Amino acid sequence: MAGQDSLPLRRLKEFQPLNRLTDDQLVLLASRAERRTHSPGQRVVQRGVRDGLDFFLVSGKVELESVDGRKSVVEAETEKALTPIARLQPRMYDVTAVKPCEFLVVEQDILNQLLRSAPVAQVEMDSGESADDGETEEHHLLMEFYAELRSNQLKLPSVPDVAWKVRRAVDREESTAAQVASAVSADPAMAAKLVRACNSPLYRGFSDVRNVREAVVRLGMRTTRQLVTVFSMREVFKSRQASLQKEMEGLWRHSREVAALAWVLADHATNLNPEEALLAGLLHDIGVVPILVQAEHHINLFADPANLRHVIGELRADVGTAVLESWSFPAPFLDAVRHAEDWSFECREDAPQLVDVVIVAQMHSMIGTSQNAELPPFDQVPAYRRLGELELNASRSLQLLTEARARVDEVQQLLSIR
Repeated sequence: MAGQDSLPLRRLKEFQPLNRLTDDQLVLLASRAERRTHSPGQRVVQRGVRDGLDFFLVSGKVELESVDGRKSVVEAETEKALTPIARLQPRMYDVTAVKPCEFLVVEQDILNQLLRSAPVAQVEMDSGESADDGETEEHHLLMEFYAELRSNQLKLPSVPDVAWKVRRAVDREESTAAQVASAVSADPAMAAKLVRACNSPLYRGFSDVRNVREAVVRLGMRTTRQLVTVFSMREVFKSRQASLQKEMEGLWRHSREVAALAWVLADHATNLNPEEALLAGLLHDIGVVPILVQAEHHINLFADPANLRHVIGELRADVGTAVLESWSFPAPFLDAVRHAEDWSFECREDAPQLVDVVIVAQMHSMIGTSQNAELPPFDQVPAYRRLGELELNASRSLQLLTEARARVDEVQQLLSIR
């Protein structure tokens, strides 16, 4: 069922990327958009369909179900509803109304045309001067880049096959250690890494394990699943192009450092699973990977490093969330990716979450670097204060990480297993 009334501009500007459009563009968009309503139980979007539409949830609640049966809920006027629902095409989810829902439905081609001519936020140049790129070639190239992202031409990395199979095996309630070990052993290199990890200082028992099944039994299925995903991520941060590989190596080193710090913080200062924190830290910048790959096709735009930094800053959260959505990762990981560099973010959950640990790990990784000056005081960061409820204050924090440096090094060595 479709409605004709337009939403007020104030409401339209709450959605991303509609907030990049001018008032005149929003008026034009609203005149070309549809308002649709759905009753509880009605299908909104069907998995596998490529319809070329963006669905913005104006009111109500919907349930998303992925191909492997994972379900999540999105409610209007919450963080998850700021961007189009199940926006990847072909659709990765079945979307069903849980409460009476209203959507603003926009053709992606129309939105992309408007985004190409939308003004770009002013960028601070290396000289310290601001430049309005409104009429420059860089502006048009940047808008093309955004449009490619919007229309899903930006190629997202695939979850490595062995990680997917092991996750599926672990998620089946009836799976045994032998079956999970069999899924791991399908990739001999991964099997060897898991056994070496199990015999590393982090997990070593009274005696070394000799095979994958013994490793799965000692580690437990949940830790096995996380470690297999962690080890498989190294392949995602690779490129065949030399210039791009240098950027990827730097990104991997930073991600590895944040992951190690997240493991230690989770283990010492929260009740979170350290391996989940490790994985969240490793994935916090996953959105930068497809941006770097796409940047190779826009040499003129990214010859200036300031432009590349600007685009990464603008898009890393959206693209990273899209990657993890396509990999069917649960909501806590998506939150960690979306808000990893949002120092003011405050989680609604009572207990510390993965996003809190990743934010604090990020801050610690920047101490002593050129980015140190950009950091706010630790005690003004909500994520840090939330960990502070577990007796983590500024001096204790540095003391903890100093004392745990050996553990950080052990985690780094774990991530370096070949």
